[in-house]
Amino acid sequence: MNQTKYIFVTGGVTSSLGKGIIAASLAKLLQARGYRTTIQKFDPYLNVDPGTLNPYEHGECYVTDDGAETDLDLGHYERFLNVPTSQANNVTTGRIYLSVIEKERRGEFLGKTVQVVPHITNEIKDRMQLLGKSGDYDIVITEIGGTVGDIESLPYIESVRQLVWDMGENNAIVIHLTLVPYLAAAGELKTKPTQHSVKALMESGIKADILVCRTEHEISNEIRNKLALFCNVKREAVIQSIDASTIYEVPNLMLEEGLDIVALKKLDLPKKAAPDLKSWNTFLKRIKSPKHTVNIGLIGKYVEMQDCYKSILEAFIHSGAANETKVNVISIHSEYIDDESVAEKFKDLDGILVAPGFGERGIEGKIAAVRYARENKLPFFGICLGMQMSVIEYSRNVLGLAEANSTEMNSDTPDPVVNLMESQKNVTDKGGTMRLGAWKCEIKPNSLAYKIYGDTVISERHRHRYEFNNEYLDVLQNGGLKASGVNPDTGLVEIVEIEDHPFFIGVQYHPEYKSTVVNPHPLFVNFVAAAVQSKKK
Repeated sequence: MNQTKYIFVTGGVTSSLGKGIIAASLAKLLQARGYRTTIQKFDPYLNVDPGTLNPYEHGECYVTDDGAETDLDLGHYERFLNVPTSQANNVTTGRIYLSVIEKERRGEFLGKTVQVVPHITNEIKDRMQLLGKSGDYDIVITEIGGTVGDIESLPYIESVRQLVWDMGENNAIVIHLTLVPYLAAAGELKTKPTQHSVKALMESGIKADILVCRTEHEISNEIRNKLALFCNVKREAVIQSIDASTIYEVPNLMLEEGLDIVALKKLDLPKKAAPDLKSWNTFLKRIKSPKHTVNIGLIGKYVEMQDCYKSILEAFIHSGAANETKVNVISIHSEYIDDESVAEKFKDLDGILVAPGFGERGIEGKIAAVRYARENKLPFFGICLGMQMSVIEYSRNVLGLAEANSTEMNSDTPDPVVNLMESQKNVTDKGGTMRLGAWKCEIKPNSLAYKIYGDTVISERHRHRYEFNNEYLDVLQNGGLKASGVNPDTGLVEIVEIEDHPFFIGVQYHPEYKSTVVNPHPLFVNFVAAAVQSKKK
């Protein structure tokens, strides 16, 4: 293709309708038809990135190979498409304004008065076209965060209007996702909220080309015709998006609705071959017809909000399918675990994962959880802070270093077995300054890690400031906690494990970020397999 085509996805009526899933599903269908497709997300908040946001505010912070701290929707994009994203795939209002202000300070606007239009909108338009101009993609799907009518989203909506006008007919289209609510008292689906949402979009100068309607009940032909007439879209472009049992069913639902065909027609592109979803549907079949069931305890301190551990939960779905196993993830708040209660809380579990996190709250519960798993031969998997807790627990309860701790939790500990990274000691800014992105790890032969990966050199994504303190490396290894993975450039310990245990491994990095439908992460796959074996005993 000579010219990249653009699809913009906006939302109306309410937030959390699933713009990211619709965008990812459409991208999956277009990719399966042979088009090189990518997705990007524009978020209307003023943070430069979500790296400094509390997980309760915005869910997990997803990290890319190039070290970008991004919106969790990028995780969906990678899990559906099996293609890495980057810094260019997620842009916030904060980043846009920061860039424009820095240009103004350098005098790049030649003394002009800097305004939202054209300076902010031009910056947005440049970012929206960045991936398209790379030559790597035929179609770029851009998800606009927030809801039409929000003050924060207005510059993005105006930028989309200008780009659609700039690019001309058949080169850029707009998909508008809205809610068609069901009123139980009336026993009816109501179209008025969608009509008003489309009207608000048109008041901004944008005509929706395709309407995707989120609904709990089937939308009748009568309602489709009504929506087409009053929202000024073609009848074939009114797409139903009904509730699904899993997000991974949505591509098939969109295929049945013909979303990809309508989009290609609007973009004046050939259908090419029918989408090849054979492996995708095999995955779905395994989700729906498991041969085994295991209970995995997710030990964390943000468990009240599932999005805080979104990538971990999805990785369990992928690895469960690989093992033909239904993984029941049981969230357990680490603040409410202690040595007295842990046995009762864990009695029905087949394995535990101690999750990532920051700060002192709940860490003693995580340490108690690690101890129980180690002593009772319960499959254990620690990620980032979870790995650090396993080092502290082993130091305290096996090596006798009773006050061992991380300097993140206790700066005066006499045994800082986990310490602030040397490169972090002079860092004052909090945003984007952690050890981020993909780093190499060399794995020792004859280790559990080598058995899992089948390789001596791997690359995994990181997000942390504290590390295993190498001053304690020899004493810990001599005491039975093996450092089986080390970064070749820094010497930092990446993986620890215990040999005399069915499955005990902790990793400093975040393997959940790289798990996809096509390539479930081997650590999760082997952990679930160990849980299945544990249950059989």
